[in-house]
Amino acid sequence: MHPLYLYNTLSRRKEEFSPLVPGKVGMYTCGPTVYQYATIGNMRSYVFADVLRRVLEYNGLSVKMVMNITDVGHLVSDADEGEDKMLVAVGREKKTPWEIARYYTGAFMKDAALLNIKRPSVVSPATEHIEEMLEMVVELVEKGYAYETGDGIYYDISKFPSYGQLSGTRLEEQLAGARVQENPDKKHHADFALWKKAPKEHIMQWESPWGMGYPGWHIECSAMARKYLGDRFDIHTGGVDHIPIHHENEIAQSQSCTGEVPARFWMHGEFLLVDGGKMSKSLGNTYTVDDLVAKGFEPLAFRYFCFSAHYRSHLNFTWPALESAQSGLRSLRTIIQKSSKDPAKAGAQEKAERFRASFLEAVNDDLNMPRAVAVLWDAAKADLGPWLARLADDFDRVLALDLLKGATREDKVLALSELPPEALAILEERRLAREAKDWVKSDRLREELKAMGFAVKDTKGGYEVTRIPRQD
Repeated sequence: MHPLYLYNTLSRRKEEFSPLVPGKVGMYTCGPTVYQYATIGNMRSYVFADVLRRVLEYNGLSVKMVMNITDVGHLVSDADEGEDKMLVAVGREKKTPWEIARYYTGAFMKDAALLNIKRPSVVSPATEHIEEMLEMVVELVEKGYAYETGDGIYYDISKFPSYGQLSGTRLEEQLAGARVQENPDKKHHADFALWKKAPKEHIMQWESPWGMGYPGWHIECSAMARKYLGDRFDIHTGGVDHIPIHHENEIAQSQSCTGEVPARFWMHGEFLLVDGGKMSKSLGNTYTVDDLVAKGFEPLAFRYFCFSAHYRSHLNFTWPALESAQSGLRSLRTIIQKSSKDPAKAGAQEKAERFRASFLEAVNDDLNMPRAVAVLWDAAKADLGPWLARLADDFDRVLALDLLKGATREDKVLALSELPPEALAILEERRLAREAKDWVKSDRLREELKAMGFAVKDTKGGYEVTRIPRQD
């Protein structure tokens, strides 16, 4: 058995991983801000988090994975400046924030399903956890870590000597304030909002000890991670862009409440480049999963493409590179599926077991997916007969590339990836209603789905969705 090593941003080195509770892993992943479609750059981060979860499970561990949905509080600038991203979408689409959140949550879930990203154990919208956030803000104020200004409650980073421990930024440099301070009421430019006071016309606001307002972005993750995973848990993931501000702030506010860093391991995925440069709207290269499909690509070709570089390395997206990935994935499937019909060869089982050991060694070396895929290709060339298909089926627990499946589904039960975003959002809302035993709301949402042409059957494992035949 190969030990599992993961790179910890907090210690800046690979460490052998073992969970706080034997056999069980608590994992928090920063989820999407649901004001627009997720880009393939965003989705690379969620493929990385999914692979991490799958590798943990491949090692026999049970994973409780929590992912937030940011549907309030994330301002245009991570430094608490500008308008709330949800309100930007309101102005753009002339819908309510709730309608926008429901639609783009559904769109994200559909993209995740298309990429075979497993559903988190807990999906937690920020707007459903305001009470937990306020409790934490009050605690920080009472302990002297936060102060009130005319526009909100701010965390005072000067009270936290360890600020910068994740990013390596020194507290003195932050306090010096090299740039112009936008908010003169803040003690230091790097102090961040825990709670913002809302003007009367603000369309998303809740009661608080300081009047009507809404939460800052950073407090939501601390509050929800604490609620579902406790004061101390195993792993926190996100993109590298979260390191210097969002995750640094999370650590500061959580540690100020509990006395310790909330997660033992902090893991971050690198940026996806496009044609060697940054992905940006101005360049017109903020591609989505739907854009890939529109150009004739299978979404899992993008997942396979993600495995061509280590998650901590830049990955350069080009259309020819994606075309090569799709070709490679299809060739791999063809070889594997043909092998299942070949006669068994002497010694094939022993060879297969050696490849299995090599695959485990690769994924347990800080999720080295390029090497893991190379092991599968080596196995595909090794004349293993039916043992190749068995091996591929085992590896697919991590790869999730549908290596043994055809391109079409023959059963009548619909996959989540076959449902429109609106239906996925209603299904999620209905699942939460059933968890809360709100049967009236559950039945109403079932009727909404029925009106859209989908029937829902509740099962022990969750639910099944089928299409209602049209009555012409």
